[in-house]
Amino acid sequence: MSTSPAPTDISEARAQRVTCAEDALVVDLVDGRTITVPLTWYPRLAHGKPAERANWRFIGDGEGIHWPDLDEDISVEGLLAGRRSGETQASLRRWFESRNSTL
Repeated sequence: MSTSPAPTDISEARAQRVTCAEDALVVDLVDGRTITVPLTWYPRLAHGKPAERANWRFIGDGEGIHWPDLDEDISVEGLLAGRRSGETQASLRRWFESRNSTL
């Protein structure tokens, strides 16, 4: 008889590396797992420039990721749960308008 280890509590999952490819967000976790999700799940990342997507930092000791240039925060817990951005269309429209006025 074999036993499986207890499942990892997703609230304790932490990121150790982040990569934004052209069409995907890839997050490597400290426990060895890798999460890959489409950038279209996060419109601010999808519409960001490569340099903006590359400018990120961990928040909460790797419990989340922050992109200051895009004003985007994503939690590892949310990624593991398969949650897309919850931003409303009105909020995203205001963000686009503010970006266009500063460019």
